[in-house]
Formats: sequence, structure tokens, C-alpha cells
Amino acid sequence: MSEQEPTNTKQFLTTFKDFMDQAIAQAPVEEPPFLPHLRNHFNTDPHTLPILSEQIEKSEHPNLHSAIIYLLSLDGWSSTLLGVVPAHEYMGVKMAHLLNKEGGSQVFEGPVEYINIPLDEGRVLACVQSGLYLIHHGEQPLALLVRGPREMSSRSGLDVEVMALERAHAEKFLAELRTAIRQQNVYRSHVISLTLDEYHAIKVNFHHLSPISRKDIILSQGVLERIERQTISFARLRDRLKNAGRHIKRGMLLYGPPGTGKTLTAMYIAGQMADRTVFLITGRTVGLLEQTCKLARLLQPATVILEDVDLIAEERTRQASGCTVLLFELLNQMDGISEDADILFILTTNRPELLESALVARPGRIDQAIEVPLPDYTCRQRLFDLYGQGLTLQLTNREQLIERTEGVSATFIRELLRKAALFAADENLTASATDELIIEDRHLEDALRELALEGGELTKRLLGASRAF
Repeated sequence: MSEQEPTNTKQFLTTFKDFMDQAIAQAPVEEPPFLPHLRNHFNTDPHTLPILSEQIEKSEHPNLHSAIIYLLSLDGWSSTLLGVVPAHEYMGVKMAHLLNKEGGSQVFEGPVEYINIPLDEGRVLACVQSGLYLIHHGEQPLALLVRGPREMSSRSGLDVEVMALERAHAEKFLAELRTAIRQQNVYRSHVISLTLDEYHAIKVNFHHLSPISRKDIILSQGVLERIERQTISFARLRDRLKNAGRHIKRGMLLYGPPGTGKTLTAMYIAGQMADRTVFLITGRTVGLLEQTCKLARLLQPATVILEDVDLIAEERTRQASGCTVLLFELLNQMDGISEDADILFILTTNRPELLESALVARPGRIDQAIEVPLPDYTCRQRLFDLYGQGLTLQLTNREQLIERTEGVSATFIRELLRKAALFAADENLTASATDELIIEDRHLEDALRELALEGGELTKRLLGASRAF
């Protein structure tokens, strides 16, 4: 090998490097796919523009979508929606990723992704799961990036980012968006409850209440009238009362033996005030008291129905520590709602003697406690008429039978007639489904014996029978 060869090799490598550098410099630079869209939309370099971000609860997804659709439908608004597709399902996307080459290489333009979110009465709302809105509000350009929660991601909420020519424009748009979310709320005036989904995010469930008429509520004289005055009449007159300086936040406790109609009455009251959002709290959902009351404040006028409140509001000496936490949360939430908030609390209990005195003694928590007693003779007559509908009652001594049912609940009478119908149907197995069911004394006697005697004490307690037969 000659002495000149190393020098020639070094020169060659240097020349080759210069050639490659020039080739790279002259090669067209591949831009992130969204950068041209944003540059043309704003007519300037989007790298210099401010971006404001906000996180929204997963349960607010349909409200966010409805708010965006509402704003874009107003005069002077227009938009183009682009699909944003990340390279990996779990990857989060931010506006900054759309602007730089590294982020752009992992985010692509594609079809707009939607997700169906169930609403009331079987309806679904297709909401944008991932998309970039290029918006014009008059002469003002805006860019809105919406990124919903991903199944494989730890994020449980939605990310919303706004780009504008000036920060004040982005702040104004976010304020308008928040207002529209409240106004277009899909949960307003419905019956709902809160639970946690598999990712521990708040989930809103819709419920359908079967129509309950006033004649279906059979209570002792004056009881239903007092309940209606505290609820339905109060709601109808709330504006006059508020203008007169009366506080309109209120709480009502319905107490009495099991099966007397406390829950049915609460559902009747809820159905009579269709303009109110009704929150149902039962079972494990009591752990979401804070979130429920927060949403009730947002969606007022609202009614919060908490069944079997004695399960969390027993005297502190009787409780486990977990129940005490829930009790404090209930008291704090009821105290924390302002007096001019139109929120009605309806609490029910079978054991008023166990309730925490702080819950029932202070106005603003519970303003009125109304006993729902066992049905008297007149009520039992009406209950036989109500639950005997569809049956042919051929009784020789109806009055005596009604006398014998003293001390039982409405639930007991309903089950008594159902059981008697079963005995009557069982006697004639060849009858068609449309043949009338004739109930005679012996059928009711057999039903009474099975429920009150052979069923044992537990069956009587479950059906609300307080006396021995």
C-alpha cells in the first residue's frame, strides 16, 4: 500500500460527507400532516400561537359534544372537522404534537373517530372521540382539539385544547364552551344515578320511572297532602317564596314501617315535577354523595332521593368507621348547599329512632319529618280495590277480612291478593289466559295462612306485617 492512500481515503470521506449534507439540505422537508392545515387556517406560523388546555370529566362527553354542535350552529360560526389518528392506541395527543416533526410522525390525518354514548329511552349520541376542529367565529380563527379517553390509557377524562391568534380569544372561547356545556346538558330534567365504571370514572345512568298517579298513593288522611305541600306546591311557588326572602333548599324525611309506600310516594313526587333533575342514591352509590350533590347544584332545580338513610346515618356509636365517613359527607353536602339553591332532599327510613340527631335536628338539613304509617281501615279498603284490579272478588264477608288485616302494610295486601290469585288459577289449569280469575274467601284464607302462619316471622317482617295472626 502506498503512503498516499490514507490521505486520499480521508479526502474521499470528507467529500462524500459534504455531498450527503448538500443532498439532505436540498431534499424537501416532510412536514407534519396537520401543520399546513393550521398554517393556512391562521395565515401565520402556528408554532408561535398560544394554546390553552382543559380537562373534562368522562361523564361530560355528551355535553361537550352537544355544546360544540350548538356553538357551531350559531350565526357567524363555521368549521371543518379533521380526524386525528395516533400511531398507538394508548398514545395521548396534544396540539403541540401536530406542529413538530417528531410528534407529526406519530400522528396522522384520517377518518374522524366517533363513540356512541347511551342516553335516555334507548337513544345514543355519536360523539367525536378524536378530532381537530378548524373554526371561524366571524373573522376570528380558532382550532379546537378534542381527545377522548382511551381504553388502554390511564386517563379517564377528555382533553380539550384551543389554539388562537391571541390568548384572550382562546379564553373567551373556552368560557363560551363551558356555558354551552351547562346549557346543553343532556342529563337535565331526567332521572339519573351515578356509579363508577371499570376505570373508576364517574358514569351517569338514566332511569325510567313508571307513571304513578295520585290514586295509586294510598295513605292515611292528610299525609299525602302534607308531602305534596312540601314538594310539589313548594316547587310551583318557589319564585314567589324566593322573592319574599324564604330559603328554597329543603329536606324531607319520610319514615315508617317497611312496605307502607315511602319509596312509591317519593317516585310519585318525582314524576309530578317533570322540570326537575332527579338523582337516585341507593346501595353502593352512597359513596358518590359529593359528586351527586355537585351535579345537583349544576342541574337545579333538582331532587335528591336517598333511600334507607339509616344505613349511613345511624348514631355514631353504632357505626363502623366507613359509615361514619359517609354520614359526615351527607351532613357536609347538605350544609354546603346554599339556601337559595332549589334542591330538594327526600330521605326515607324504616328506623327513625336510629338516625343521627344532627341530621334531623337542624333546619336546612331536614325541615320536615312525615310519618307514613301502616294503612288504617279506609286505606286497606282502597288497597283491596287497587290490588284487586283485574280480579273478580266474590267475597261473602269483605269487611271482616279487612278487619283481620289490621296492622299489615300495603305490600302485604298486594302480596295477599297475588297469592290468592295464584291459588285460584291453580284450581283450574285448563282455563285460558283470558278467562277471569274469580277470588273467593277460601283463596284469601289459604293465602293469609301461607303468608302469616306458614311463612314465619321473617316473611311477615319482610312484607310489613306488625301483628300476629
